[in-house]
Amino acid sequence: MNNLVLSIFPGIDLLGKAFEEIGFCVVRGPDLLWGGDIRTFHPPAGVFGGVIGGPPCQMFSQLRYLNLLASQKHGNMIPEFERVVSEAKPQWFLMENVPAAPVPEVIGYKVHSIVYNNRWAGGVQQRERRFSFGTPEGQKLLPEEVIFETTEESLAVLAGHGPTPGKRRAVTMLASSGGALHPGNFNRPPLPIMCELQGLPSAFCDDMPFTTVGKRQVIGNGVPLPMGRAIAKAVRKAISP
Repeated sequence: MNNLVLSIFPGIDLLGKAFEEIGFCVVRGPDLLWGGDIRTFHPPAGVFGGVIGGPPCQMFSQLRYLNLLASQKHGNMIPEFERVVSEAKPQWFLMENVPAAPVPEVIGYKVHSIVYNNRWAGGVQQRERRFSFGTPEGQKLLPEEVIFETTEESLAVLAGHGPTPGKRRAVTMLASSGGALHPGNFNRPPLPIMCELQGLPSAFCDDMPFTTVGKRQVIGNGVPLPMGRAIAKAVRKAISP
């Protein structure tokens, strides 16, 4: 099994981090965050066992109606994901995006697409994402789910602001310091709490060379680690002989 994985649209690559934790070797492609441009990137064919990535989701997000200009910056970048996969010719690929995003289509691959919730992997944060898994044979992506969800619950951490408004339920977000955000308080949570809700250490972004706004964006855009680990394990199981 080829454990070399190409990660495109990586950002700070929490999804790639999850794949690394279970034994994959992840090579990161260009990203606007680091001055790169996926549109000029052409991977070698047959080198990578898999390609993973999450193209910008603003065009398909439920919150796009709150800012009609949000999707104009990047537009639909899923065709670029499809192009890179077509050129790389991996044994499999995995695309992550919001539930409303279209399923990628690449000649030679059959795609199994699921919507998975971070809480099903044992996380506190309520966050759904669509994962589209493509292989020539059409293997299914079957991530495991915990028997019981945790009693603590948080709405989704976002890149632009605080937890998603609209679901009035008992929400308490606990940080290691004992701080809390209570029901009805939709202000931006402190960065340490954002990190913990994403499955990261509270001080994860302390040394990042970004402004506070920038740190919120890169943390909020990432795939929660509990979810990422469950998906990575499901991929490994699906491609194992």
